[in-house]
Amino acid sequence: MLHSIAFLGISAGGGGVNIDFDLTFTLQMLLFVVLIVALKPTLFDPLLKVFEAREARTEGAKDSAREMQRQAGELLKRYESELQRVNVAAAEERDKIRAETTRLEGEILGKARAASALVLESGRKEIERQVQQIRFELGRRSEVLGREVAARALGRDVQ
Repeated sequence: MLHSIAFLGISAGGGGVNIDFDLTFTLQMLLFVVLIVALKPTLFDPLLKVFEAREARTEGAKDSAREMQRQAGELLKRYESELQRVNVAAAEERDKIRAETTRLEGEILGKARAASALVLESGRKEIERQVQQIRFELGRRSEVLGREVAARALGRDVQ
């Protein structure tokens, strides 16, 4: 092969490149072309189709991922707006319940105060009645005791 290709170089005489095309070079070029023609439909075309399919799947996957991200963003926005709506509704309901609880508390305290006032008034009346009864009893007994003290002091019965 070294003999088939002439030495590429510049001759000392100031010249150009000297290339020798012989039969082996032509045969190698012919074999190369046959190999390319034979490999194109059997290797290169299927390989290029695989590369194109992979690229299409990759782009399809990227497009699908972009679409899923967009949908996820929309879902997140809907979720946040729904959560906000639920929080507002819950706050309103909580305020209603607090108002109702405060009203019921006032009613219960009012009833308890009224009941305790009745019990207190009833207790005061009972105490007053008992005080009157005790005073009456003391008055009656003081009369009896006064007679006994006078009878003992005088040494005789006093009427």
